[in-house]
Amino acid sequence: MKLPVTLHRARLGPVEFKVVRPARPLNGAVLVDHDSHVDLYLDQQAAKLLGGLWTLAASSPRSLIHLPVRGNAAPAHEPPEAGTRQLDLVLLHHSLQFAPSRWKDVRARLDAGRRRTVPLPAPDLSDRSAAYLDSRHHRENRDLFHEHVHAETLFMTGSARVFRDTARYFTEVARNGPGYVPVHPHHTRYYTQIHSNAGVLGNAREIRIEYCDEWIR
Repeated sequence: MKLPVTLHRARLGPVEFKVVRPARPLNGAVLVDHDSHVDLYLDQQAAKLLGGLWTLAASSPRSLIHLPVRGNAAPAHEPPEAGTRQLDLVLLHHSLQFAPSRWKDVRARLDAGRRRTVPLPAPDLSDRSAAYLDSRHHRENRDLFHEHVHAETLFMTGSARVFRDTARYFTEVARNGPGYVPVHPHHTRYYTQIHSNAGVLGNAREIRIEYCDEWIR
Protein backbone atom coordinates (compact mmCIF):
# COMPACT_ATOMS: atom_id res chain seq x y z
CA MET A 1 0.00 0.00 0.00
CA LYS A 2 1.23 3.49 -0.88
CA LEU A 3 -0.07 6.39 1.15
CA PRO A 4 -0.13 9.94 -0.32
CA VAL A 5 0.69 12.46 2.40
CA THR A 6 1.94 16.01 2.86
CA LEU A 7 4.96 16.52 5.11
CA HIS A 8 4.97 19.84 6.97
CA ARG A 9 7.65 21.31 9.23
CA ALA A 10 7.43 23.86 12.01
CA ARG A 11 10.18 25.34 14.15
CA LEU A 12 9.81 26.48 17.75
CA GLY A 13 13.10 27.95 18.86
CA PRO A 14 15.83 25.36 18.26
CA VAL A 15 13.37 22.46 17.82
CA GLU A 16 11.89 21.44 14.48
CA PHE A 17 8.70 19.38 14.37
CA LYS A 18 7.52 17.19 11.49
CA VAL A 19 3.78 16.95 10.91
CA VAL A 20 2.26 14.50 8.43
CA ARG A 21 -1.22 15.10 6.98
CA PRO A 22 -3.27 13.29 4.32
CA ALA A 23 -2.45 14.68 0.88
CA ARG A 24 -6.14 15.36 0.21
CA PRO A 25 -8.88 16.65 2.55
CA LEU A 26 -10.39 13.82 4.58
CA ASN A 27 -14.02 14.86 4.08
CA GLY A 28 -15.58 11.51 4.96
CA ALA A 29 -14.38 11.50 8.56
CA VAL A 30 -15.77 13.00 11.78
CA LEU A 31 -14.41 12.63 15.31
CA VAL A 32 -16.94 13.38 18.05
CA ASP A 33 -16.12 13.78 21.74
CA HIS A 34 -18.99 12.41 23.84
CA ASP A 35 -17.20 13.00 27.16
CA SER A 36 -17.43 9.36 28.29
CA HIS A 37 -16.23 7.96 24.94
CA VAL A 38 -15.15 9.01 21.44
CA ASP A 39 -16.91 8.26 18.14
CA LEU A 40 -15.21 8.11 14.75
CA TYR A 41 -17.54 8.15 11.73
CA LEU A 42 -15.80 7.11 8.49
CA ASP A 43 -16.70 6.39 4.90
CA GLN A 44 -14.81 3.62 3.11
CA GLN A 45 -12.04 5.84 1.75
CA ALA A 46 -11.47 7.53 5.10
CA ALA A 47 -11.41 4.17 6.92
CA LYS A 48 -8.75 2.85 4.53
CA LEU A 49 -6.71 6.01 4.88
CA LEU A 50 -6.96 6.10 8.65
CA GLY A 51 -5.82 2.49 8.84
CA GLY A 52 -2.79 3.52 6.80
CA LEU A 53 -2.09 6.54 8.99
CA TRP A 54 -2.44 4.37 12.11
CA THR A 55 0.22 2.07 10.63
CA LEU A 56 2.36 5.06 9.70
CA ALA A 57 2.28 6.25 13.30
CA ALA A 58 3.86 2.93 14.29
CA SER A 59 6.79 3.43 11.92
CA SER A 60 7.29 7.21 12.25
CA PRO A 61 8.30 7.85 15.87
CA ARG A 62 9.63 11.34 15.09
CA SER A 63 6.48 12.68 13.42
CA LEU A 64 3.05 13.92 14.44
CA ILE A 65 0.26 12.44 12.27
CA HIS A 66 -2.45 15.11 12.01
CA LEU A 67 -5.99 14.65 10.70
CA PRO A 68 -7.71 18.05 10.42
CA VAL A 69 -11.34 16.88 10.45
CA ARG A 70 -13.19 19.01 13.03
CA GLY A 71 -14.78 21.25 10.38
CA ASN A 72 -16.33 18.35 8.47
CA ALA A 73 -20.05 17.76 8.02
CA ALA A 74 -21.71 15.61 10.70
CA PRO A 75 -23.19 12.16 9.94
CA ALA A 76 -26.76 12.43 8.67
CA HIS A 77 -28.01 9.89 11.21
CA GLU A 78 -26.15 11.52 14.12
CA PRO A 79 -26.87 15.27 14.11
CA PRO A 80 -24.83 17.31 16.59
CA GLU A 81 -25.94 16.88 20.21
CA ALA A 82 -25.65 19.25 23.14
CA GLY A 83 -22.54 18.52 25.15
CA THR A 84 -20.58 17.03 22.23
CA ARG A 85 -17.89 18.60 20.07
CA GLN A 86 -15.92 17.68 16.98
CA LEU A 87 -12.17 17.36 17.27
CA ASP A 88 -9.09 17.02 15.12
CA LEU A 89 -6.91 13.96 15.69
CA VAL A 90 -3.15 13.65 16.23
CA LEU A 91 -1.37 10.29 16.43
CA LEU A 92 2.12 10.14 17.92
CA HIS A 93 4.66 7.66 19.20
CA HIS A 94 5.25 7.93 22.95
CA SER A 95 9.03 8.29 22.46
CA LEU A 96 8.50 11.72 20.91
CA GLN A 97 7.46 13.02 24.35
CA PHE A 98 5.49 15.83 22.74
CA ALA A 99 3.55 18.13 25.08
CA PRO A 100 0.04 18.77 23.67
CA SER A 101 0.22 22.28 25.16
CA ARG A 102 2.71 23.10 22.36
CA TRP A 103 0.38 21.99 19.58
CA LYS A 104 -1.32 25.33 18.99
CA ASP A 105 2.03 27.02 18.37
CA VAL A 106 3.27 24.18 16.15
CA ARG A 107 0.06 24.20 14.12
CA ALA A 108 0.30 27.97 13.57
CA ARG A 109 3.89 27.69 12.27
CA LEU A 110 3.49 24.85 9.79
CA ASP A 111 4.96 25.50 6.36
CA ALA A 112 3.11 24.79 3.11
CA GLY A 113 4.45 21.25 3.10
CA ARG A 114 5.55 18.95 0.32
CA ARG A 115 3.83 15.93 -1.16
CA ARG A 116 5.22 12.46 -0.58
CA THR A 117 4.13 8.89 -1.19
CA VAL A 118 4.88 6.63 1.75
CA PRO A 119 5.03 2.84 1.29
CA LEU A 120 3.28 0.89 4.04
CA PRO A 121 3.24 -2.79 4.94
CA ALA A 122 -0.11 -4.53 4.60
CA PRO A 123 -2.20 -4.31 7.78
CA ASP A 124 -1.83 -7.32 10.04
CA LEU A 125 -5.19 -9.12 9.89
CA SER A 126 -4.08 -12.38 11.50
CA ASP A 127 -5.66 -13.66 14.68
CA ARG A 128 -3.73 -13.22 17.91
CA SER A 129 -2.92 -16.14 20.13
CA ALA A 130 -4.68 -16.50 23.46
CA ALA A 131 -1.36 -16.02 25.22
CA TYR A 132 -0.73 -12.77 23.39
CA LEU A 133 -4.19 -11.40 24.13
CA ASP A 134 -3.83 -12.39 27.76
CA SER A 135 -0.49 -10.57 28.00
CA ARG A 136 -2.25 -7.30 27.18
CA HIS A 137 -3.91 -7.44 30.59
CA HIS A 138 -0.70 -7.95 32.55
CA ARG A 139 0.35 -5.09 34.78
CA GLU A 140 3.71 -5.00 32.93
CA ASN A 141 2.04 -4.22 29.61
CA ARG A 142 3.27 -0.83 28.35
CA ASP A 143 1.74 -1.07 24.88
CA LEU A 144 -1.20 1.17 25.74
CA PHE A 145 -2.86 4.26 24.34
CA HIS A 146 -2.94 7.45 26.39
CA GLU A 147 -4.95 10.46 25.35
CA HIS A 148 -5.08 14.20 25.89
CA VAL A 149 -7.45 16.82 24.49
CA HIS A 150 -5.97 20.24 23.82
CA ALA A 151 -6.67 23.02 21.30
CA GLU A 152 -9.73 21.18 19.91
CA THR A 153 -7.54 18.16 19.16
CA LEU A 154 -7.50 14.60 20.49
CA PHE A 155 -3.95 13.30 20.96
CA MET A 156 -3.55 9.52 20.87
CA THR A 157 -0.10 8.52 22.13
CA GLY A 158 1.11 4.95 22.01
CA SER A 159 3.84 2.47 21.15
CA ALA A 160 4.57 1.09 17.68
CA ARG A 161 3.03 -2.22 18.71
CA VAL A 162 -0.28 -0.80 19.89
CA PHE A 163 -0.67 1.27 16.71
CA ARG A 164 0.08 -1.80 14.55
CA ASP A 165 -2.29 -4.00 16.53
CA THR A 166 -5.24 -1.61 16.31
CA ALA A 167 -4.96 -0.55 12.65
CA ARG A 168 -7.12 -3.58 11.87
CA TYR A 169 -10.21 -1.87 13.30
CA PHE A 170 -10.21 0.60 10.41
CA THR A 171 -9.49 -2.06 7.82
CA GLU A 172 -12.49 -4.02 9.06
CA VAL A 173 -14.78 -0.98 8.74
CA ALA A 174 -13.52 -0.27 5.21
CA ARG A 175 -13.99 -3.89 4.18
CA ASN A 176 -17.31 -4.67 5.85
CA GLY A 177 -19.13 -1.34 6.17
CA PRO A 178 -20.28 -0.65 2.58
CA GLY A 179 -21.91 -4.05 2.06
CA TYR A 180 -23.45 -4.38 5.51
CA VAL A 181 -26.54 -2.18 5.26
CA PRO A 182 -28.05 -3.71 2.07
CA VAL A 183 -28.14 -7.19 3.65
CA HIS A 184 -29.05 -6.06 7.18
CA PRO A 185 -32.03 -3.70 6.63
CA HIS A 186 -33.03 -3.84 10.30
CA HIS A 187 -29.49 -3.13 11.57
CA THR A 188 -28.44 -0.16 9.52
CA ARG A 189 -25.10 0.61 11.18
CA TYR A 190 -21.82 -1.24 10.96
CA TYR A 191 -19.34 -0.42 13.68
CA THR A 192 -16.52 -1.81 15.76
CA GLN A 193 -15.00 -0.60 19.00
CA ILE A 194 -11.65 -0.25 20.71
CA HIS A 195 -13.09 -1.41 24.00
CA SER A 196 -11.85 -0.93 27.53
CA ASN A 197 -11.43 -4.68 27.91
CA ALA A 198 -9.18 -4.99 24.83
CA GLY A 199 -6.08 -4.36 26.93
CA VAL A 200 -4.83 -1.46 24.77
CA LEU A 201 -6.28 1.56 26.58
CA GLY A 202 -4.34 3.18 29.39
CA ASN A 203 -5.73 6.56 30.38
CA ALA A 204 -7.74 6.70 27.16
CA ARG A 205 -11.46 6.37 26.51
CA GLU A 206 -13.19 3.78 24.37
CA ILE A 207 -13.32 4.59 20.65
CA ARG A 208 -16.35 3.58 18.60
CA ILE A 209 -15.59 3.39 14.86
CA GLU A 210 -18.67 3.47 12.63
CA TYR A 211 -19.14 3.26 8.89
CA CYS A 212 -21.03 6.21 7.44
CA ASP A 213 -21.64 7.36 3.86
CA GLU A 214 -24.28 10.08 4.36
CA TRP A 215 -23.46 13.48 5.83
CA ILE A 216 -25.36 16.64 6.74
CA ARG A 217 -24.73 19.20 3.99
